[in-house]
Amino acid sequence: MTSPRNSSKQPQASAREVLALNLIRQRGAKGWSQEALAFEAGLHRTFVAHVERQARNISLDNLERLALALNLRPYQLLEE
Repeated sequence: MTSPRNSSKQPQASAREVLALNLIRQRGAKGWSQEALAFEAGLHRTFVAHVERQARNISLDNLERLALALNLRPYQLLEE
């Protein structure tokens, strides 16, 4: 019997967790508040707060808006 592939490895972070951490890091690197990022992305501040707290699912459209506001490609927000 074979064991699951990741049984001996540490569990990977969820996509929501990776996205949240990357948003917080990138926003901090620019010295932006959640409100500033939301403004640049054309989103509401509470939406950004929910994404950073991993309390909100995000559409590809909004992922793209956040990435563009941060001068990134969307996939970069999902890289560990």
